[in-house]
Amino acid sequence: MSWSEATPPQTYILRLFVAGTTLRSQRAISHIRALCDEYLSDRFDLEVIDVYANPQATREYQIVATPTLVKVLPEPLRRIIGDLSDRAKLMSMLNISAAGGSSEALA
Repeated sequence: MSWSEATPPQTYILRLFVAGTTLRSQRAISHIRALCDEYLSDRFDLEVIDVYANPQATREYQIVATPTLVKVLPEPLRRIIGDLSDRAKLMSMLNISAAGGSSEALA
């Protein structure tokens, strides 16, 4: 591959597990949507899963606490527990650079 060929940006597949409509759940949803809209624009698939409405969904990803964000793709799979308010930590865990997109694509 030559330097002129750009690496296509990766699509992020994210699953956010929440428990009902609690304030903590609403904050987590708000924080991850804001981050995705700002840094991933149209390159993400975010599914919000209410564990009260869909308890069997917790088995596949071994969810033991909420809110929990699961980054399915790009690999490696990551689980982040909490209200997702620490943006710097969240970006680091998701491997998103401040310039937008995956840090791996910029290397």
